[in-house]
Amino acid sequence: MGKSKVDRIFIFIAAVLVLVGIFIFTSASLGILAKNEQVFLSMVVNQLLIGLSGGFCAFFLFSKIPYRFWKKYALLIFIFSLTVTSLVFVPGIGLAHGGATRWLDFGFLSFQPSELLKFALVIYLAAWFSWFKDKANRSLYSVIPLFILLAVAAGIMLKQPDTGTFMVMVVATLSIYFVSGAKWKHLFIFCLIGIVGLSVLVATRPYLKDRLVTFFDPTRDPRGSSYQIQQSLLAIGSGELFGRGLGQSVQKFSYLPEPVGDSVFAVIGEELGFVGGTITVLLFLIFGLRGLKIANRSPDFFSSYLVVGLTALIVSQSFLNIASLIGIFPLTGVPLAFISHGGTALLFAMAEVGIIVNISSYAGRT
Repeated sequence: MGKSKVDRIFIFIAAVLVLVGIFIFTSASLGILAKNEQVFLSMVVNQLLIGLSGGFCAFFLFSKIPYRFWKKYALLIFIFSLTVTSLVFVPGIGLAHGGATRWLDFGFLSFQPSELLKFALVIYLAAWFSWFKDKANRSLYSVIPLFILLAVAAGIMLKQPDTGTFMVMVVATLSIYFVSGAKWKHLFIFCLIGIVGLSVLVATRPYLKDRLVTFFDPTRDPRGSSYQIQQSLLAIGSGELFGRGLGQSVQKFSYLPEPVGDSVFAVIGEELGFVGGTITVLLFLIFGLRGLKIANRSPDFFSSYLVVGLTALIVSQSFLNIASLIGIFPLTGVPLAFISHGGTALLFAMAEVGIIVNISSYAGRT
């Protein structure tokens, strides 16, 4: 099938999200500058060098690479991602922060390989289900390999630990599995196993238990496990309808944990109010719906599954972040796509947009 024009609406929505991210990150990072200028400079360099500069390069490069390239090398990419992600456990290479070992330290910058792993997992799943589309409803060909792939990824992610990112990977996996024509009974079994597995994790990992207990009782430990959610709700509530104004947040200076990280939506709520927060949610919603439209009109099974998986990665991560900060889901620690600090996350988000844009150029237009 020949190429047509790319989906400009999808590009526009992604560009708006990146632009919002630049303004909000700049504003939120002032809270870091007030505390530690060196940390601020390091953080800004990481966001600009790896995130924005690298992200724009990745977007333009990946938007030009024919999407069939990813299917051809899916297995090699997945094996490579597993190898690189495992390097975080090597002394002298892996970087620990806040009780987790999730980064590779290269001296002048750090890299979070879990972003590569979830990207590679989606590519491989899309390729695998497109190879065995005629057998998608058989447990031997769909459910068992699915469990094996997730078990390998889970072992690496939960050892770091990075439960939030693993949850995003599970959502993307289920999304691809669902659109491939999976039977409802297989989905039910998969979800049941997931619930049991999550229950075991909560029972054996105190920090997960604290998050769950805090979700049901946000006032139980205002100076400990409940501190982040209470300060987030205070920031969002103080923004009222239209917010204090861009750059005018008070909470980001002394009270809000990780104002440029997983708490950045609270800064949006405080500075831009209910209106700004709602617009941000709508932007991600439109991004997701437009991605699904591209998937629906993609030229083959692989490209369709790939768009669904990549869209699910970005949207589910963003909605998990927002939901946890407004108190309707336990805290996960995942960043807000395009907006939170994290050069690696921004780079891969823009690379994923590039792939979706490339696939959109092969889709039929209306």
